[in-house]
Amino acid sequence: MATGVMHLFLVIIFVSFTFSPAYATPGTATFYTKYVPSACYGSKDSGVMIAAASDPLWNNGAICGKTFTVTCTGPTNPVPHPCTGKSVTVKIVDHCPGCGGTLDLSKEAFATIANPVAGVIKINYQ
Repeated sequence: MATGVMHLFLVIIFVSFTFSPAYATPGTATFYTKYVPSACYGSKDSGVMIAAASDPLWNNGAICGKTFTVTCTGPTNPVPHPCTGKSVTVKIVDHCPGCGGTLDLSKEAFATIANPVAGVIKINYQ
């Protein structure tokens, strides 16, 4: 009996380490509406589920093309309950020096996760 319990314990440990959840990074998001040209892709249209990276993430463009799943976690201003409860996956296509947030989402991506009237929201991204 002890062997069966030990085996079960080892299986649980293995599964918990194999499928451990990814940790999200907190930040803030704003939105923008003019998508072309972009710092990463010039005049190439990259669709609307896109974002621009702030200075701390930009890293001389090394972040271009990376994708992030972004979730609204709350307001940064008096707009109550801006979050929709959804997440959105965006591709980094641009740089937003001094944009006031961690990520500057396309308006379409922002509207998926929050009420655009909020303007700036708290997010988690991974």
